[in-house]
Amino acid sequence: MNFQEGAYIYINKPYRMSSFGALAHIRYVLSKRLHVKRVKMGHAGTLDPLATGVLVLCTGKATKQIEALQQHSKEYTATLQLGATTPSYDLEHEVDQTYPTSHITRELIEQTLPRFVGDIMQRPPLFSACKVGGDRAYELARKGSDHQLAEKPVRIDEIEIMDFDPEKMQLQIRVACGKGTYIRSLARDIGEALGSGAHLTALCRTRVGDVRIEDCLTFDSFPEWLEEKLKDGRIEKLKS
Repeated sequence: MNFQEGAYIYINKPYRMSSFGALAHIRYVLSKRLHVKRVKMGHAGTLDPLATGVLVLCTGKATKQIEALQQHSKEYTATLQLGATTPSYDLEHEVDQTYPTSHITRELIEQTLPRFVGDIMQRPPLFSACKVGGDRAYELARKGSDHQLAEKPVRIDEIEIMDFDPEKMQLQIRVACGKGTYIRSLARDIGEALGSGAHLTALCRTRVGDVRIEDCLTFDSFPEWLEEKLKDGRIEKLKS
């Protein structure tokens, strides 16, 4: 394994950490242990700070593959709280409006979800990294701007109900989708389609391409993994 020639590291991103923060931590640990100033590194696909799961890190010349890796299909598990919305469509912000839920049944959910499968148009969240005239959408939103992002085409291959709690009005789903799909926006749209509202309370990316969450290292296990590779001679020395 040569981190300059190019290698892939699969990390289970922790909750409340940005994707760049996760990358910076792994890069620091790797660079320090290999006694080099800085290992070139990038990530293939941003995860929201409140999401966990598969984050593919590319090093060295493998960073040239980032754009291709971002095209890979992805899979998520998501928990939706029905009957309430937030400005960010997740727990980053407080509930701003509540809606009736007494009419929502599992049967209604089963009838509603198929309309989101296939090629659909989706409006990204205001609190997102999308660019608006050169500015990040979340920067404008935090300044109080009420701008609207344009809808864009996305592909959703599967939506499966994993669990539904009619007392708590919590819905857990598995979503297989293509590049650029916002699960937060999907939660918002599902809530509206059910004649109510919804926001995410949990989100985990369980797969990127062929990489599954079971293949990922945690922050705690990464140093040990690195030491094992060095001990076995499976990592080549880098030029500082």
